[in-house]
Amino acid sequence: MTDTATIDAPLTVSASAARRIGEILKAEGDGAMLRVSVEGGGCSGFQYKFDVERAKAEDDVVIERDTAVVLVDPASAPFLAGSELDFVDDLIGASFRVVNPNATASCGCGTSFSI
Repeated sequence: MTDTATIDAPLTVSASAARRIGEILKAEGDGAMLRVSVEGGGCSGFQYKFDVERAKAEDDVVIERDTAVVLVDPASAPFLAGSELDFVDDLIGASFRVVNPNATASCGCGTSFSI
């Protein structure tokens, strides 16, 4: 796979996130994809959700980078517009982080946000 993405993709995937997603999907077996979605909840109003799936919906946005395949549903896309999915491994731990320019506030752990 090459470094490609749908033109109207709601988010980009950093090189470090693509590497980590690729490792996770390889361990899950053929056909695995990572779904990134936004749900109501969390301490700031919305929260990011990450799931491994084997099937995509017809209206999903598919973002591919290297061996990473990321799905975003149409309801979550506006909340993620212009965002970057990154993977950070630092002293406090390793985690996926969504750098979202639309978020007006976020919680301390970075998984919850408000718009």
